[in-house]
Amino acid sequence: MRRYLAATAFLLSSIILSPDLLHAEDPSEIIRKSQEAFFYPGKDMQARVKMTLIAKTGQQRIRELTMLRINSTSGGTAGDQKYFMYFHNPGDVRGTAFMVYKYPNKDDDRWLFIPAINLVNRIAARDSRSSFVGSDFTYEDVSGRDIEADTFKYIREDTLEGKPCHVVESTPKSPTEYTKKISWIDKTSYLPLKEEYYDVQDSLYKVFTAGKIEIIGGLPAITQRTMSNVKSGHRTEVVFESISYNVGLSEDIFSERYLRKPPEKWIKQ
Repeated sequence: MRRYLAATAFLLSSIILSPDLLHAEDPSEIIRKSQEAFFYPGKDMQARVKMTLIAKTGQQRIRELTMLRINSTSGGTAGDQKYFMYFHNPGDVRGTAFMVYKYPNKDDDRWLFIPAINLVNRIAARDSRSSFVGSDFTYEDVSGRDIEADTFKYIREDTLEGKPCHVVESTPKSPTEYTKKISWIDKTSYLPLKEEYYDVQDSLYKVFTAGKIEIIGGLPAITQRTMSNVKSGHRTEVVFESISYNVGLSEDIFSERYLRKPPEKWIKQ
């Protein structure tokens, strides 16, 4: 009887102390809140962005762009969104425009306008993990990944740079270039502070870090972020030089015709 009671007590203590039960939220709910905090703050957003591509040798290439984003009025929380990005510099990408229609439960629609050949190119869903304009970020990193595309596991609680975090593992349901991602998510802001990507050999190959978080219009925002390829030594640093929320964007500017002739009011330097 004593052995039975001891075994039962051990089993119950193991269940009670399980990381999945030590917090009130399940891992998918943590990821959902993180997506909302990272990609959905405000009704809309206008930002001036500087993207620096840094080779292992230290050689740098700089991209300067304006980013516009609007949350669909019919989508609700974490619903449909539209993104518009216009590249100002350097000369070889000036006039290039990228647009996304983001949907929460199906493949996004993406378009890229290439001014040199006056062509609007539709980006296939299977290319969402391709490099975004030669950077270490992918198209999907820019506008977010569908939560339904992954399964989630709570790993542990942790502290990163003095901030308490949830650590969650995401595993793609369909094959992609990574087999799992480990995310450190701030318990207060729910912004991702760090993400590690692992390849099919279960080796770390890419790391995202949030370098700076500021309060913009009462909302926390990652204004400096880096994606590093630990195998090639290449990295991309992104700085939001200015960012504003709730500026009054209208959905009609997120259309194919504005890819060729962008709305000057919103993308002027």
